[in-house]
Amino acid sequence: MSMKRSTLDLWVGVFVAAGLAALLFLAFKVGSMGAFDVASSYMIKAEFENIGGLKVRAPVKSAGVVVGRVADIQFNSETYEAEVMLNIDKRYQFPKDSSAAIMTSGLLGEQYVALEAGADDKMLAAGEKLKITQGAVVLENLIGQFLYSKADEGGASTDTPASPAEP
Repeated sequence: MSMKRSTLDLWVGVFVAAGLAALLFLAFKVGSMGAFDVASSYMIKAEFENIGGLKVRAPVKSAGVVVGRVADIQFNSETYEAEVMLNIDKRYQFPKDSSAAIMTSGLLGEQYVALEAGADDKMLAAGEKLKITQGAVVLENLIGQFLYSKADEGGASTDTPASPAEP
């Protein structure tokens, strides 16, 4: 009886160990899924008025395809804007007049940098700065603007002068 019990315990232990190993393997696989070789990339700079919730390692996408990652974010005390360093995979070259915008995946999803290719014949080189950028749309600001415009509409309609009473 004890032989069967120890064999059963051994098999349960083997299955638990295999399950943990599979879980660990998946965690490493998912963690390195979005990574790319920094040595085979070039860095460009973009300045934004507002980056919202953009974070380092956020994806840089063009036409929905991940072409790079955000490498660093700093505040420029001269222009009072956020400087975002983008690592772009060397396989993808973008014209000098390309633009960058900070977008959100879904309504409340993660933020990413969207690169829109321009039409210039010359390509961006390492260390160059994107000239056309659009900052993040902040949901709170949109709601505030909407409420403010609705309040203005409501106030304007009640300010019409009354017609004088006829004798």
